[in-house]
Amino acid sequence: MLKSMTGFGTAEAENESYKVHVEVRSVNQRFLDLAFHMPRLFNAWEDEIRNRIKEKAARGKMDVYIAFTDKRDQDACIRVNRGLARGYYEALTEISDFLRLPCNDDVKTIAEFPEVLVIEEPTSLEGCEAVLFPAVEQAMETLDAMRRREGKNIEEDFLRRVGVLMEMTAGVSALAPEIVASYRERIRKTIAELLSDTAIDESRILQETAIYADKVNFTEEIVRLESHFQQFCQMIKEADGPVGRKLDFLIQEMNREANTIGSKANHAAAAQIVVDMKSEIEKLREQVQNIE
Repeated sequence: MLKSMTGFGTAEAENESYKVHVEVRSVNQRFLDLAFHMPRLFNAWEDEIRNRIKEKAARGKMDVYIAFTDKRDQDACIRVNRGLARGYYEALTEISDFLRLPCNDDVKTIAEFPEVLVIEEPTSLEGCEAVLFPAVEQAMETLDAMRRREGKNIEEDFLRRVGVLMEMTAGVSALAPEIVASYRERIRKTIAELLSDTAIDESRILQETAIYADKVNFTEEIVRLESHFQQFCQMIKEADGPVGRKLDFLIQEMNREANTIGSKANHAAAAQIVVDMKSEIEKLREQVQNIE
């Protein structure tokens, strides 16, 4: 099954000590590009989180948001910045002496100055991985489900467009005899106008027509194009992993064959069909950029 690279997944997990919330947002990207937005204390688990994400995704730009609540009953740890407190006190004393005003020696006054009292954050989240990793895995499950649903919609669009392209290919192939016959008539008319009093050499007309027919023969391109369509559909239906790059390569080859047919055909109706084919192929190319 095809998977889109666009999606969103979220999950929460908690126990008696921690509650973790994870969100993963994914958009198109040639390779897998992970950007983490999480507390610094989670950095030690980044490699493990990355590995668990890789189990579900091979391509895409993913922003991973992780927030947590520490539910543990801990004594508050408050540190006194002694140097800064002494500096504030000396500054207040200097102002008092300069202005000849009484100095307020209230400790509370000094404690209220910025950064004098520092609340220490916990230095360890021991055991938090017990809820972190399940939350990451569940978020990736919901993301993966969304990417698969979108991939199914894209698959249906692919098959419909390839069906249209196959009809167009059959149409331009059916014009091949008409293209040669039209050229033969143009030669006959031109010779008749130039040599109105002279018998027309039918053998020469047949020879020129045969040379032209060989020049404009696009049978090989039609065969290769039909082969690309078959491979494209088969690859979609049998996909069990990332196939976006392979599909993109086939689309490039389809476009190449269509261009060659257009240059060889030299026929107004065929040229119009080729223009329409290239438009459909371009729509395939744009859509395949969404596939993992």
